[in-house]
Amino acid sequence: MRLQRNAIALLITIMFVIVITVAIGFGLKQVNKASTIVKNENFMYQSHIIVEDVLNILQTSQEVKMIADDNSTSELFLFLSQAAFIPFESSGLEIIMKISSARAKFNPLKLKANQVRQDAIKQYLNNYMINSQYVDLLVDNISGIKEDNSYNSSIFDENPYQFRDYIASSKHLEKINDFYAKEFNDNALSKIEFDNLFYYSDDNSTKIDVNYATPEVWEMLLSTTKERAEFLSNAAGSYTDEASLGLNSDELERLALFDTSYFQPILFVEVEISQNGASSSVSFEYDIKEKKGSNFVYEL
Repeated sequence: MRLQRNAIALLITIMFVIVITVAIGFGLKQVNKASTIVKNENFMYQSHIIVEDVLNILQTSQEVKMIADDNSTSELFLFLSQAAFIPFESSGLEIIMKISSARAKFNPLKLKANQVRQDAIKQYLNNYMINSQYVDLLVDNISGIKEDNSYNSSIFDENPYQFRDYIASSKHLEKINDFYAKEFNDNALSKIEFDNLFYYSDDNSTKIDVNYATPEVWEMLLSTTKERAEFLSNAAGSYTDEASLGLNSDELERLALFDTSYFQPILFVEVEISQNGASSSVSFEYDIKEKKGSNFVYEL
């Protein structure tokens, strides 16, 4: 009987120790979680302060002001060449700032209600053996909610809550591309660097600055070869009018299907911040003429 009581007491003791251990472990987990949250919030605050400083520098820079005052393609190109990659340190933070043109890529929203442009993109995609229905799929994802469900594809049958006013991000496009690959059993989209081709925004008024158009964009604009596209991209900063482009009549006719410009003083600013293994990144657009930042994206 005494042995049985001792065994029960031992069992209770063991269970008590287990409960205490679990409780302590859970408590430590919560403390670590709270510590991480505080650390992330502090890092986010620091990131916000740095972005405010960057904005202030851009708003007060005489070089940037000169670009706006003179409407100078050459001065904008010189500025972007010098500010493409700027590493520095501040209060123990390691910071890398990158500045490029915010108008180097094509916004898929421009396909909306424009059949001629859609057909032009289909011709470009055909060079990669991509089914023309991919463009119809893109159009579905910028057409909003249709009461009659008159979409070109069944993508919303599988993803009924998918956003469909415009293509919001590369992750959004990835979902669309995954659907295409599965629907058509086709991996041809992997041949295209979409991050160098598409610009994601709800602004349908943007234009492509031909002075900064990527090779992928040139290839799409003219449905031309990679070599020709690289050649046109390498002449960045030298375009002021149609004559300076050096395009033939067919290329000019195709280029006219898209909204392009020779001077778009809008910057894309990326700020990468790191300290003691923690890192964050912030990106935004800066309108030189309006002296305003927009489309801020913070990532921890």
